[in-house]
Amino acid sequence: MVTLKTSKELAKMRTAGAITAQALQAGGAAVRPGITTGEIDRIIKEFIISKGAKPSFLGYGGFPGSACISVNDEVIHGIPGKRVIKEGDIVSIDVGAIYDGYQGDSAATFAAGAVSAEAQGLMDATQESLLAAIAVMRVGARLGDIGHAVQSYVEARGYGVVREYVGHGIGREMHEEPEVPNYGHPGHGMRLVAGMVLAVEPMITQFSPAVRVLGDDWTVVTKDHGLAAHFEHTIAVTEKGPVILTLP
Repeated sequence: MVTLKTSKELAKMRTAGAITAQALQAGGAAVRPGITTGEIDRIIKEFIISKGAKPSFLGYGGFPGSACISVNDEVIHGIPGKRVIKEGDIVSIDVGAIYDGYQGDSAATFAAGAVSAEAQGLMDATQESLLAAIAVMRVGARLGDIGHAVQSYVEARGYGVVREYVGHGIGREMHEEPEVPNYGHPGHGMRLVAGMVLAVEPMITQFSPAVRVLGDDWTVVTKDHGLAAHFEHTIAVTEKGPVILTLP
C-alpha cells in the first residue's frame, strides 16, 4: 500500500532530508587517499547525531555501519571498516537519517583525488540519469517513465543498469511501497499522484549489469569487476512538480 504524505509530513521529511544531505556532504568532503571507510562512517554518524537525528542504517537488518560505503566495483551496501581509500578510487556513500519519525535517504559517488576519465564519465552519467528521472516525476506520469529515463540515458552511453536492486517509497519507514526500478517502459506501471515520496537511486555499472553478493552477506559487487556508481535523492511528487527533499 502506498502511503501519501500530507504537507505537514512533507515538511518533516524535508528536515530529515536536509540532515541526510548535509551528512552526505560531510562524508563526501572526507573522501581522500589515506582515509578509511570506517573514519568516513564515523564522521557521518557524529554529524547525524549532532543534529538530533538517528542514522537510519545503523542496525537496520543487522547492518553494522551508519552509512553504506562502497568502493570501485562495489555497487551498494559496502560495510565501512579498515579499508584505506587510495588515489583514483571512486567511493559511493549512501546515507539515511531519521528525524521526528521521518526518513531521508540520499547517495552520491565521490572521487578520491584524480580519477580516470572512465570513472568520471560513469559518475557523471549516473548523476545525470538521476536528474533525468526526477524531471519526469510529475502528477500523472508512470513509474515506468522514471525507470525508462534512467535506463535510456545510461544505456545510450554504454553503461549497465543493475536489475536486482531498486529505489523505493519512503516516509516513516526506510523502505515503503512502491518499488522504483531504474529500468522500464514509458507509460507503464503505477500512476504518480501528489503526496507520493520516492527514493530514486540509479545504480549503474561500467560494463555488465550483473552483480553478486560477497560473503559478508551485504556488499554487492559487479561480477566483471567493472566500476559502479550510485546516486540517490528523496523526491516528493507534488501538484507543482517534483520536489527534492534531500538538499542541504
